Amino acid sequence: MFKTLASGVAAAAFAASFAMPAWADTITVTDTMGRSVEVPEDPQRILLGFYFEDFMAIAGADSYDRVVAISKDTWEGWRNLQWQTYAAAIPRLEELTDIGEVESGSFSLEAAIAAQPDLAVLAAWQYRSLGDVADRMEAAGIPIVVVDYNAQTVEKHVQSTKILGQIMGTEDRAEALANEYAAAVGEIQTRLAQLPNDLRPKVYVELARKGKDTVDNSYSGTQWGSVIDQLGATNIANGQISNWGKLSPEYVLAQNPQTILLAGSGWAGRDQAVIMGPGVDAKLTHERMQAYMDRPGWDGLDAVKNGKVFGIYHGGNRTLYDYAFLQFLAKAMYPDQFADLDPQASLDRFFATYMPVEFKGTYMTQLPGGDG
Repeated sequence: MFKTLASGVAAAAFAASFAMPAWADTITVTDTMGRSVEVPEDPQRILLGFYFEDFMAIAGADSYDRVVAISKDTWEGWRNLQWQTYAAAIPRLEELTDIGEVESGSFSLEAAIAAQPDLAVLAAWQYRSLGDVADRMEAAGIPIVVVDYNAQTVEKHVQSTKILGQIMGTEDRAEALANEYAAAVGEIQTRLAQLPNDLRPKVYVELARKGKDTVDNSYSGTQWGSVIDQLGATNIANGQISNWGKLSPEYVLAQNPQTILLAGSGWAGRDQAVIMGPGVDAKLTHERMQAYMDRPGWDGLDAVKNGKVFGIYHGGNRTLYDYAFLQFLAKAMYPDQFADLDPQASLDRFFATYMPVEFKGTYMTQLPGGDG
């Protein structure tokens, strides 16, 4: 349950006490849900719910001078090493109002209104989860624009990017990013269409946050499951789970995947997780990945015998640079057909061009001993 005001009367009174200033000039934005939203032409106080790196890439690092509130746990809690990296580069991040987190039910309407934003940018999943709480935000004079990289389609990535560029007055930068993204994904799709079906491997993906002794989520039709589908491979989770959930060890062994993907990230307080992300030495990532190879029966899996075990940065999927992971996994699964791709170079170039931090760390890797 969200931390909202007790009654409609109280909400109205509270909102009135923080009346939003009139805007001199406005523009109308059509968001990813098809809603026409009137927003200030030059917003100076932004509430940002999600997509923190994408916002920065599109609008520039100094754009955070105009952000007054964020859902902090979706950044610091979910992507801790990423948060630390950007907070060091942009100390103001530590000063932003925390509005709480939607999925956990800690979102605070009071905190959102008290921050006095003249615009809120939310992810589609946040907007849907908030329900009438979002209506109350808008009733308090805070227009909400919805963007959506979680849809994992070129259309929504491009649309979301151009919307953020329109809001922030960085249309040219947004256009360049959108075009680069569409071109990179389009090239992979063109090549995949020419591949024979007998080349398409069985793939198992697992969120590697709890260590080898605890089976964690796999994905079907979403997150990395969507990426596997995009690549035309056979996701062994399809038909077994809805969205995300655990696959039994017996089922995984019986399916004998030819490729295994371990999704790692920079979680805090998880001493057995596959750690990946900014500032992470590949040796640590490989140590944590290697532990999974000791699971009962895994030494007999084709993926393990043939060295087709890969680590991928969980925090990088559903972002403006996730095309680099698409390239990496295309090359991992079809090394001959995508031999010329350099996904690491794509990632390096993205960070060097658009981000305020030096790229260093482990975002994609193959467990040593592999041949791809």
